[in-house]
Amino acid sequence: MNRIKIWLTDEAKFRIVRIVISGAALIISLGKWITLPGAIDMAWIAIVLCGIPIIIGAVKAVITEHDITADVLVSLALIGSLIAKEFFAAGEVALIMEIGSALEDYTAAKAKKSLTSLIQLMPKIVHVRRNGKEENIPAENIKIGDTIIILAGETIPTDGTICKGSTAIDQSVMTGESLPVDKTVGDPVLSGTINKQGIFEYVAATEVKDSSLQKMIDLAKQADANKAPIVTLADRWASWLVIAAFTAAVLTFIINRALLGDPSAAFLRAVTVLVVVCPCAFILATPTAVVAGIGNAAKYGMIVKSGEALQRFGTIDTVAMDKTGTLTYGELSITEIKSLDPKWTKADILKLAAIAEARSEHPIGQAICAAADTKEQASEYAVTPGKGIEAMYNGRHLLVGKGSFLKEHAVGLDESLKNEFQARGATVVFLAVDEQAAGLIALSDTVRQSAAPMIQKLHRMKVETVLLTGDNPAAAQTIADQVNVSAVHSELLPEDKQKIIHQYQEQDHKVCMIGDGINDAVALRTADAAIAMGGIGSDVAIESSDVVLVQDDISRIPYLIDLSRKVLQKIRTNIIISLSLNVLATVLAAAGILDPVVGALVHNAGSVFVVLNSLMLLSVKDQEQ
Repeated sequence: MNRIKIWLTDEAKFRIVRIVISGAALIISLGKWITLPGAIDMAWIAIVLCGIPIIIGAVKAVITEHDITADVLVSLALIGSLIAKEFFAAGEVALIMEIGSALEDYTAAKAKKSLTSLIQLMPKIVHVRRNGKEENIPAENIKIGDTIIILAGETIPTDGTICKGSTAIDQSVMTGESLPVDKTVGDPVLSGTINKQGIFEYVAATEVKDSSLQKMIDLAKQADANKAPIVTLADRWASWLVIAAFTAAVLTFIINRALLGDPSAAFLRAVTVLVVVCPCAFILATPTAVVAGIGNAAKYGMIVKSGEALQRFGTIDTVAMDKTGTLTYGELSITEIKSLDPKWTKADILKLAAIAEARSEHPIGQAICAAADTKEQASEYAVTPGKGIEAMYNGRHLLVGKGSFLKEHAVGLDESLKNEFQARGATVVFLAVDEQAAGLIALSDTVRQSAAPMIQKLHRMKVETVLLTGDNPAAAQTIADQVNVSAVHSELLPEDKQKIIHQYQEQDHKVCMIGDGINDAVALRTADAAIAMGGIGSDVAIESSDVVLVQDDISRIPYLIDLSRKVLQKIRTNIIISLSLNVLATVLAAAGILDPVVGALVHNAGSVFVVLNSLMLLSVKDQEQ
């Protein structure tokens, strides 16, 4: 219901009113139920409300844009019918065209606000130290060389290098990495990323206008501008249709005038030809199929934003996808616990680590606590950002963190133990009790159960699959091996993902991108078609996409592509049938068998067929569900 409300702009409401009034007037006119003063036919209402805007639009397109659209042919039919005083035929043609335009409006893309959302990531006010004094200034006033102070939870405004402090930074906005990255003095930081722990200072290497986030905004704008809109078949072939119709009408007039010797009768037959050739069914062929396809997709939890998008999905031969939050759930879980001391069981290691991490805001600590069945907390607690946690529990000294952190506290530890797990893309956390290594916990993101079957279906449909991720090669390859993706690209920034998609497009591939994060926005906009995860996806990703998976059910993606292909096939069938009927009606009209009114009704049989044929898409089901 909300989507309908969004579509019902003032202009759309006015169009609906015009259609309702015009339709009622035509019915009255056909039945001769009412005669207006001065014997003015009710069909004039439809001509004025629906026909005049079409004629004005056609004239504007020809004069200002030098473009011949389908409206030109409709205008010729309208004007010819008016000259021949066949008002019902003129009104009927105008009404059908208005209905077609309304359907196209309904399937038009909604205004996308992703660029605005990207811009809102930039903090408005930042803390700066200048000449030994701290002050708050607008972010746009940052100069290269300024020392910026970043508090916990704040967004980094520009690129730079840390000069004081250590922290863990959530870089998912820019790289899509599933874990915060530890940073210390000398390490680079990127604009748009978020400080997860403590306070640190960095030296600005760029101004806001030259930052990584701003570059991503600029890339998104450029990608939007370069994406060519789909031109309707009716407008693509409009010039030929106009020439064919006008030629048929002129020949009909010349031949019939010679045969009949009656210019009026010859003109009437020529007008009838214009009416039956008028591409009403041809114009309805695409929007009716698209509306039915969008309705079908909605039943399966896929919100398609536009008719153009649905048509693009029908041509897809390559699907590129993000890793974290798309092929995986985007949440860390414990994959293995290993004891390094016989006196500590796996349950002991998990419990003690959870007690130490009880107040942690780090995703690793939260994942450990979620897996442990305990609500106990340490009596003393100290965090070393980017390294680990030191805590006291029942008189025991607990250390949880990196191997290097434990070594700093004189714990004997063989760090090579973690290599096996890291090779599989897992993150390893060590536990020491009273300066003795007790065990380790391996954590990793969990692959969606539907990921591998989904990719297998795509491969059966002859669709290539590509993994694009900002994660490290080991983590990326581990996931790729589990789901059998065709190609893997790791350690990518947003612009890198865009470049790879461009490379596929330059090889004449039609690429669909699937993502959930802000870092995917540029790739989503660059791809020929885009899908966002609606449940966990960022607002930017959702607004940059063509289709939203409401329940994050990626198993529906093969069906979406198959449905889109069926929509394109249905459009082709609609066009072939409607054109064939128009040719037959043209012959009958030229022979005088059809007059304008009957011709209008007969040629509308094509419109009825198109609508009924398109509605069959509503019954299409996903046979593998």
